[in-house]
Amino acid sequence: MAGYDRDFLRLLTEKLNIVDVASSYMHLEKKGGTFWACCPFHHEKTASFHVDENRQFYHCFGCGVSGNVITLVKEMENVDFGDAVKILAERANIPLPQNSFDSERTAEIKKKRDTLLKIMNDCAHFYLDNLNSGKADAHISYILSRGIPAGVVRSFGLGASLNYTDLPKFLLSKGYSKQDIVDSGAVNEVEGRLTDSQGGRLIFPIINQFDEVVAFGGRALKKTDFAKYKNTKETLIFNKSKMLYNINRLKKLRRSGGLKEVIMVEGYMDAISLHQGGFKNVVASMGTSLTQEQARLIKRYTDTVLISYDGDGAGQKANMRGLEILKSEGIDVRVVPLPEGLDPDDVIKKLGADEYKKCLESAMPLIDYKMSVTRRGYDISKPEEKVKYVNDALKVVRSAESAAERELLLKNLRDETGISFEALNRDLQQVPAERQERSEEKPKIAADSADVHKKASRFVAAALLFGAPYAEGVNIDDIPFADDVHRLLANYVKSKALLGERITLSEIFDFFEEGTPEYEELCRVLDLNDGENLNGEVQQRYFSDCMRRLQADRITKAIDEVKRRYAATDDVAEKRRAAEVLQQLIEQKEKLKSGDIR
Repeated sequence: MAGYDRDFLRLLTEKLNIVDVASSYMHLEKKGGTFWACCPFHHEKTASFHVDENRQFYHCFGCGVSGNVITLVKEMENVDFGDAVKILAERANIPLPQNSFDSERTAEIKKKRDTLLKIMNDCAHFYLDNLNSGKADAHISYILSRGIPAGVVRSFGLGASLNYTDLPKFLLSKGYSKQDIVDSGAVNEVEGRLTDSQGGRLIFPIINQFDEVVAFGGRALKKTDFAKYKNTKETLIFNKSKMLYNINRLKKLRRSGGLKEVIMVEGYMDAISLHQGGFKNVVASMGTSLTQEQARLIKRYTDTVLISYDGDGAGQKANMRGLEILKSEGIDVRVVPLPEGLDPDDVIKKLGADEYKKCLESAMPLIDYKMSVTRRGYDISKPEEKVKYVNDALKVVRSAESAAERELLLKNLRDETGISFEALNRDLQQVPAERQERSEEKPKIAADSADVHKKASRFVAAALLFGAPYAEGVNIDDIPFADDVHRLLANYVKSKALLGERITLSEIFDFFEEGTPEYEELCRVLDLNDGENLNGEVQQRYFSDCMRRLQADRITKAIDEVKRRYAATDDVAEKRRAAEVLQQLIEQKEKLKSGDIR
């Protein structure tokens, strides 16, 4: 629990309503006594994400994710547990407890993270002071050559590294340890020598959604054998695959209600130029292929992304996989056509913001873009190349989500190639469907290999947890659960009953760590609350069957143990006692076949 004691977490979750918090991330629709939404964690069109206001937890009946209000914020904000608690504490206006960490390890991690953030903040100010020192002529010249006004430079916190040695000396003089400044990624150590990892470059601070500087990008100012752009190495506070440049401004835009779609570009300068041109809703992938984590991060802010990469055909084709990743997360992906050879920065500088706006207005759906990319490189005036093009184009058509869309694409292909619609349609039927990375109907859920005894134990635990009327009066202490998770849930129900308190499932998530088998089993139990799984006469009879099965399982184990003792002893009296116990157990098992267990 990131070191926070249970009393504080209980106060926090009681102060907040999970429905209010969830509503800030997604549209919730009330049906009966609960709220529903399309799951933000897997692609679906039919809402299966359930938010229970009474018990203060969420559960998706599609992909199986579950959690309380802290878990929700942790996932939606792409932060760790501690930061999620911090966000919610600020929302609830509750001060974080002092010295709340309950283990040396968690205290050390927090202290290390805080130190690294302080180092990066000091580095940002150091680079900024360098830029204004009168010694950064090359950096200033580059900024002027790119037409970046002083206000934008200050807004993005651009800075200058003058050499390889000043930054390490500065940080050591601030009292930071050699190990900490190396671990921050701002400084490299080679054979005992410390150097600025961005030595001599123009500096772009990389800022997370909490306005914390977590890394730097650096642009070389002259020809070099090294990369033109360079990012800080991955650290405790920076994971490039989970970050997007300018995400901090995106978050502010969403909060102000001014965010309908997001423009995604490749690099720092593209993002800065678009911002300067009035397009504030922009992020940059920092020149790398898009990752699943980045796609999930962007989906938390918008469902529509306009991809505005360089107008270089070969480069855009290479980025196709990243666009598919965005689509797999349920994002409406549109590709912005740019003049050949120009990037967004070029369009803004050479043609102006109005011309770039026209490019945005011409953004094409992903499948149309895929068709245009497929078309490149083929000379369809030549019969053999026309055939190859058609074969590749039909693969794209086959991936369309609807029959209407496929028909429209086929008509366009007919007009383009002169091949009849009927012939194209016949060939299309021979094209195998593409395998989708994510399926709306079958989201990725761990296989359920539980045996009948565990499933019975799971159902009984769910009936108790969700207050099924036929579970009232059951002696919880007498239930031989097949799993410790089920036993813990039943004991929680019992303790709440003794205290006269209502069951709040949000508390239960504090007992388990995400990603563990125990957490997964908890989600399996919560799955049973879907629809009518726990209600009705059939379910009541099944509950009784489950109780008998669990009792019979316990008796069977006891019989096996008595038989083992009987076989292991030569003592006649001991054998006689074992035989008597065995007979009693067999009689109990027979009675279970017709008796009701209460």
